[in-house]
Amino acid sequence: MIETDILIIGAGPCGLFTVFEAGLLKLRCHLIDSLPEPGGQCAEIYPKKPIFDIPAFPEILAGELVENLMRQIEPFKPGFTLGESAVTIEKDQENKFVITTNKGTKHRAPIVAIAGGLGVFSPRKPPIQELSRFEDKGVEYIIKDPEMYRGRDVVISGGGDSALDWAIFLSEGVANTVTLVHRRKGFKGHPDSAQKVLDLAEKGKIRFVADAEVIGVNGSEFLESLTVKHKEDGLMEIATDHWVPLFGLTPKLGPIADWGLEIEKNAIKVNTLDYSTNISGIYAIGDVNTYPGKLKLILCGFHEGTLMVQSAFKRLYPDKNLVLKYTTVNGITGFDE
Repeated sequence: MIETDILIIGAGPCGLFTVFEAGLLKLRCHLIDSLPEPGGQCAEIYPKKPIFDIPAFPEILAGELVENLMRQIEPFKPGFTLGESAVTIEKDQENKFVITTNKGTKHRAPIVAIAGGLGVFSPRKPPIQELSRFEDKGVEYIIKDPEMYRGRDVVISGGGDSALDWAIFLSEGVANTVTLVHRRKGFKGHPDSAQKVLDLAEKGKIRFVADAEVIGVNGSEFLESLTVKHKEDGLMEIATDHWVPLFGLTPKLGPIADWGLEIEKNAIKVNTLDYSTNISGIYAIGDVNTYPGKLKLILCGFHEGTLMVQSAFKRLYPDKNLVLKYTTVNGITGFDE
């Protein structure tokens, strides 16, 4: 049984910053995340994408933001249960929450903060026979480590920001060849990225196949080629080592939706006084919550986490007088162990 003061479900930026704010109040935190590393979407989906609305950072890569947050919370020694999803919740005899993951790991805390972003992400998979046979054997839905594609032939499908950004990135000295297959000639992604892809295609660094879609995957043990249907030219076969269909991710609350929380449009309703839910002792911060005027920004999630830990402290220590102490005066005092 893992014991802590605040159990945070979700190790994205909002969950990580909550560790810092809780640490200032001498509250210990443990985080659960279904992803294999901290950082949420910023680390898993778009670590190389720039973010422009973090105070004091005119521009910072999503992955760098996560690295900075990890350094910031290091003095408060948070615990992590990674690669596991929170599944069940119950109250014990001491009125504390016991949360069990899909792998059976049990956690116990008087306060639970749900910071699960948009929830559990499932990739939108194209309806292709035998697709599952090549998953992790040449077919990937998320690019986690670009080095995996070094010197390889890669086909990317999609016309959104992720497809454009990765096609550009891999074409710049990483992959051997990059082919971008898209059902239309135009893109949904950022115009600058779209133009860069077209410029790279003109220079021969990206092969752009428009008005086409992948309809078949071929190979013995690993992916060897794709069958592509072109609107005018009919069927063609493209030899490749990897196919990355980037058609977006579908977010769902997952098992948390069955915990008795008040849900509205796949988000958890909260009181903006302290971002508490309808269940006493459970809070929700970041993209996972909803309230009138909600903005799904990392900046807003930081604010929500800050107010939430103040409320959590008062719930844990109702007889203690909580006085706001400025870090500019008191500095940062971490935990010894």
